[in-house]
Amino acid sequence: MSLVLTIVAVFLSVALASGSLAALALRQSDPGRRRLKQLADRGTSSLLVDKNESMLASTLTPGLQRFAMFIPKSPKDMGRLQKRLAQAGYHGMRPLLIFTSSQVVLPAMLGITAFLLTHGAVKIPATLLAGGVGYLVPGFVLTRLTARRQKVIQNGLPDALDLFIVCLEAGSSIDQAVLKTSVDLDVPYPPLAEELRMITTEMRAGKPRLEAFKNFATRTGVDDVRALVNMLVQADRFGTSIALALRTHADTSRTKRRQRAEERAAKIGVKLVFPLAFCLFPAFYVVTLGSAVVKFVHFFTEQVAL
Repeated sequence: MSLVLTIVAVFLSVALASGSLAALALRQSDPGRRRLKQLADRGTSSLLVDKNESMLASTLTPGLQRFAMFIPKSPKDMGRLQKRLAQAGYHGMRPLLIFTSSQVVLPAMLGITAFLLTHGAVKIPATLLAGGVGYLVPGFVLTRLTARRQKVIQNGLPDALDLFIVCLEAGSSIDQAVLKTSVDLDVPYPPLAEELRMITTEMRAGKPRLEAFKNFATRTGVDDVRALVNMLVQADRFGTSIALALRTHADTSRTKRRQRAEERAAKIGVKLVFPLAFCLFPAFYVVTLGSAVVKFVHFFTEQVAL
């Protein structure tokens, strides 16, 4: 009887724990909760940075106020850092706090680790080198994320322009074309779809269309996007057909994308030299010449012994 009660108790405990974890996971992945979190993060991205530290801390949530010391106090530095994070796709105060605090915490951790693990004359240089590497790592990671995001936006721009043309020729306005394109590109090019949704949000908030597109070029930092915005400004200024201008720009962007792909394909032969030289050729030499080398060694060893 006690064995049965034990089995039942264990079963109920495991079932209760599994159900609690599943409920927590489902609650965290709730679409409504994710949408509210995105809206909250986007809302905090428009906060202005004041020179006074107390006013800056008052704009943060209570959980983030303890890390307010890591935020740059200069509005110029704050705007530059927010622009870098926006180009990587991160908006709001939380990514800003994570990046700035990592630039302080990571060098300290690596420096202390190097100081404790090294001995002798290399202790101080190793500590300084580890601290410098820890300071540079967040910037390097942010640069890589920015480049990856810009590449996705650059590759998806011709498809977005094609969708713009289809919507405009079907009778839609440019605002409706941007909204429809952001919905259709959400799966193949999520960063581009997110930027288009931000354009729609800014236009609905009252910003002029050209200013919203200029902000799009500033956030992304992609040359093709800047060229697109300049083309839209000229088309709006001179009253030319936007669909015709978009068609010409789409052909140019598609040609550039094909040329970039051909350039990467032409570089494959050069990039394969190092894997072949350091990975394939040593193994090939060991397999083909290994037995001959062993026989030569045995032969010369026997001759020396004689």
